Amino acid sequence: MQKSPSRTKFTKFRNPASKRRQKGSKGGLLGTFASNIQDKTSSTKSRMFIVWGILMAAGFGLGVKLYNLQIVKGPKLTEQARNQQMVNLRPFMPRRPVVDRNSNLLAIDRPVYTLYAHPKLFDKSNEEMAGRLAPILAKDTAELVKTFQGKRSGIILAPALPEETIDRISSLRLNGLEWAEKYSRYYPPDDLVSDVVGYVNLDRRGQAGVEYSQEKLLERPVQTVRLSRSGNGALMPDHAPEGFLHFDDLRLQLTIDSRLQRIARVALKQQMEKFDAKRGAVIVMDALDGSLLALVSQPTYNPNEYAKANISLFKNWTVADLYEPGSTFKPLNVAIALENGVIKPDDMFNDSGSIRVANYTIKNAMNNGNGRISIAQILQYSSNIGMVQMIQRLKPSIYYNWLERLGLGQKVDTDLPFEVGGRLKSQEEFIASPIEPATTSFGQGFSMTPLQLVQMHGALANGGKLVTPHVVRGLIDSKGQTHDSPTRTIPRQIFSAATTKKVVEMMETVVNEGSGKASQIPGYRIAGKTGTAQKASPNGGYIKGARMTSFVAILPVESPRYVVFALVDEPKGESAYGSTVAAPIVKSVIEALIPLQQIPPSKAIEEQKEVR
Repeated sequence: MQKSPSRTKFTKFRNPASKRRQKGSKGGLLGTFASNIQDKTSSTKSRMFIVWGILMAAGFGLGVKLYNLQIVKGPKLTEQARNQQMVNLRPFMPRRPVVDRNSNLLAIDRPVYTLYAHPKLFDKSNEEMAGRLAPILAKDTAELVKTFQGKRSGIILAPALPEETIDRISSLRLNGLEWAEKYSRYYPPDDLVSDVVGYVNLDRRGQAGVEYSQEKLLERPVQTVRLSRSGNGALMPDHAPEGFLHFDDLRLQLTIDSRLQRIARVALKQQMEKFDAKRGAVIVMDALDGSLLALVSQPTYNPNEYAKANISLFKNWTVADLYEPGSTFKPLNVAIALENGVIKPDDMFNDSGSIRVANYTIKNAMNNGNGRISIAQILQYSSNIGMVQMIQRLKPSIYYNWLERLGLGQKVDTDLPFEVGGRLKSQEEFIASPIEPATTSFGQGFSMTPLQLVQMHGALANGGKLVTPHVVRGLIDSKGQTHDSPTRTIPRQIFSAATTKKVVEMMETVVNEGSGKASQIPGYRIAGKTGTAQKASPNGGYIKGARMTSFVAILPVESPRYVVFALVDEPKGESAYGSTVAAPIVKSVIEALIPLQQIPPSKAIEEQKEVR
């Protein structure tokens, strides 16, 4: 049998190189994988470094920012935050009240209300609303209807209604009305003491009287406080400092007696109406300390309605206007002559009715002569001739120095505002011209304020001291204790007590026997002097037919203390003199002063002396 050809046996040949290639291929994959892993690890590390770097940079930046905010800008930001959380508040403080010597209220801050109407919100007709409101507001119904028709909202019906009026309106329960509260200065006595108290304007600033001159005492001290507020802006009272709304109970007390002030004003008005006078004044002063018990000027104004007044009335003319005192100055000239020893109380003078001085002829007011008269009679008859002869005994330079010592040509030291200084010729002119001392002897040729004349007569009443006329006692609390008293000038001794005693006794004869009889009061010793002077013109010379009538009194003569003065400007009529116009006013005031100050009768004192 034939053998088949044998199969060629193929043995699988594995090339070593191939094997190496296989091995190499496997190693390459692993290497690549490892390399990839290595690359990824390196990339991750890089990213981590980057992220870490960023975080470190951010942290550093944040640290810098925090340092800048907390350390560098910290105080400023803290202040800004506080300013946003806090508010500065200056609370309203009412002005202190003003009271008289007996604690009667003269001025006070009180709440008042501005009443608004909004017709668009009315639930009643305009006519019905006007009819309900008109009687309360003291307005015409038709006018109110017209007002409502003119505007739809925000109509001011009344700018300052008292609380009781608002209560009446509130009780009507009417829709469309609104009121806003504010404080207003109120003067209960109306015009009674306006010459002294004055008034405040809409800005609550004093414009006249003690409201102006005593502004610092009347305004309570107010401090600005810082309060916290919540997120919605509301104030948080829990964070308010304790007692920041507390205010004192102090009041400004005056020396004025409202009762005497009222009587003086009535008496003055009656005489002014009787003689159709232009204006007048009454002053009552305690000569021991200069306190004014009454100071009346007429015409006057109501400080509650000051806008309706003539602005000329806001200055009290007893301190702001000058006049020639006339014969009321004669007692002071007598005191000067006595003090210098050029006359004696029992000296006699010959009054022929006229006297020649330089190129001028001087006469008595009535063009009459009184013959041989004493010094007391010179005052009784108001002799110009006797006064000229008396002062001619005194050297003009010495006389001028005494006028300056009295304060002529100077301002009165007082707590009332707008005071002016008197006018006196220069020393050279006074000495060089003989007519100047002559006219000055009977109260002409110079000018002064009414208050200054009262001050000078106070020196005759108190033993020779020039005191400071004033109306302010000081600040007192509700218990009457004084907390602040103004400092005043120490009184100056002008005349000796012996001289003033003699002059006052001479002035008493004017009331008992002379031109001052109209001021006599049974049982009381009163000294006085009348004055009827020509009225000086601002342009020089005198106003034809115009007179200034006055009367000054000192009482009681046995123990002088009070000076009462009345002055009436331009009274009409042939019978208008100091004795007929001013003296009756002074009598009425003294009759009220006696019981108010409990002045005992002079006769009772004399009887006690006789018993002893």
